[in-house]
Amino acid sequence: MALEDSKNYVDEAFTNRELKGVSHENTFGGATSFLRRLYTKDLTGVDIAVTGIPFDQAVTNRPGTRLGPRAIREASTLQSPDEPYGWPFRAFSELAIIDYGDLAFDYANIPTFPATLTDHIRTILAADVASVALGGDHYVSFPILKAYAEKYGPMSLIQVDAHTDTWADDNMERVDHGTMFYKAVKTGIVDPKTSVQIGIRTSNDDTLGVNIIDAREVYEAGPAAVAQKAKEIVGDRPVYLSFDIDGLDPAFAPGTGTPVWGGLTSMQASIILRDLAGINIKGGDVVEVSPPYDTSGATAIAGAHVATQLICLLGWNKLM
Repeated sequence: MALEDSKNYVDEAFTNRELKGVSHENTFGGATSFLRRLYTKDLTGVDIAVTGIPFDQAVTNRPGTRLGPRAIREASTLQSPDEPYGWPFRAFSELAIIDYGDLAFDYANIPTFPATLTDHIRTILAADVASVALGGDHYVSFPILKAYAEKYGPMSLIQVDAHTDTWADDNMERVDHGTMFYKAVKTGIVDPKTSVQIGIRTSNDDTLGVNIIDAREVYEAGPAAVAQKAKEIVGDRPVYLSFDIDGLDPAFAPGTGTPVWGGLTSMQASIILRDLAGINIKGGDVVEVSPPYDTSGATAIAGAHVATQLICLLGWNKLM
């Protein structure tokens, strides 16, 4: 970048009119959209819309994930100048990616939240655009999955997590980040037989038939074998990929509400995500990033990398 051109690379979140390409803006300055992409509600010609869901009123332990989307966006600026490593295409240059902004909702009227979020995602999908959501606590996946199931039918779920989130809860009015996949299976929007949960290391007597690859199996079998096993489970069915940041060990992601020791390393997670290439992924999320519990910013950095890998997984099916 020539010095005389530097004035053209400021606040690209607002000034950039190109939906493709890397960013030339200083990583340490400017408005922080995800990957410096244009903030816009215009879905014309868009492949992927990244959207924030700043909601944490379903937590069972430590709050703070309402601040997750903002922190993930800031962390993502470090990735914005370069194409993602290890993929056989240039995702940032070949995919039209926007930052669709955050979900607007009434924080004091929680019963209206689920329908508001479903409608938000429904609008994106109606334009034949894939969504990558930045949470927020993990409950947000349930209203999102409703919109995906409307479009694609029952989804196969790939979930990276310390917890199954399938604890019994037949009260559909409850908003709880530990029971939403129980509801997703019971209401038929997730097919348990073709779904898989990776990194589990907490007890739950009834996992509703969802396939489990626990954290010990990841360690003993290796991440490449785990990715292959997950691909065999989901087959060619439409997939939604949900990555709870507490799937990582607290050494790699301390900034989360319910940390559990013995989790995945960042390297294991990166290999699993890369080797899932070719699944029929339709959308995904990264959730449970709680910046107040991580002064280093490492958790948000991990969240930003996960979101980028979700973009690449979506791009694989479009570009390869």
